[in-house]
Amino acid sequence: MNNSLERIIPDYAQASSPEEKASLELHMQRYEFAGKHLKPGIVYDVACGVGYGSYFLSTTYEQEITKLFAVDIDKKSIDYAQERYQHQKIEFCNEDAFVFQQHEKPDTIISIETIEHLSQPAQFVQRLASQLKEGGRFIASAPVTPSMDANPFHLQDFTVTSFKKLFQDAGLKEITCQLQHQPYGLNQLFRNKNSNNRAIRRNLFQYYLQHPSKLLLRIKSTITDGLVNKYLLVVYEKS
Repeated sequence: MNNSLERIIPDYAQASSPEEKASLELHMQRYEFAGKHLKPGIVYDVACGVGYGSYFLSTTYEQEITKLFAVDIDKKSIDYAQERYQHQKIEFCNEDAFVFQQHEKPDTIISIETIEHLSQPAQFVQRLASQLKEGGRFIASAPVTPSMDANPFHLQDFTVTSFKKLFQDAGLKEITCQLQHQPYGLNQLFRNKNSNNRAIRRNLFQYYLQHPSKLLLRIKSTITDGLVNKYLLVVYEKS
């Protein structure tokens, strides 16, 4: 397994670049936020990566979690998770989230930094929301400043309004939300040869020539927010 800004492995990130350490810290804060707002019972951690967040939840909130299903489409990540983050309450599942389903509905669904990677984010939210128990919670996060230009793995750019709309359209009620702020330097966007920035798009200038609207979006964001990436964490409930 290789560590990168896109798929973080804590054992490697701790000894890596400042950017990767900062990303790991932000990810852990998201799981802490999720843990504070989960409904006791069965939990889905959808797109769990290598499983460190699932393990954190299962150890920190062990009394509140009956069973945690940690789901990811990447087999190498699940294999690593099963070896590194085994826990009696976790079942790691190498499956596509669009087809994954258990017999008993979950009380909480958590999906951290997932939806921006999807070509059909609305369908993803609606499908998972349909599986929730009544009164169950959907906890998710995504960047709400431009990210598609710098990150080739991101297929969506969200604002606070457009991200929240995904859940509202699925019939969910907002309980609470939180914004994270992560300052960056322009040099980070263009430092493509640094192995610690494998998530950064190569040939960014060419991308802007082909997608001028994304350059305008980046300029607008920089004028409005400065050199800061913002991430929105939301908690929604099914009534």
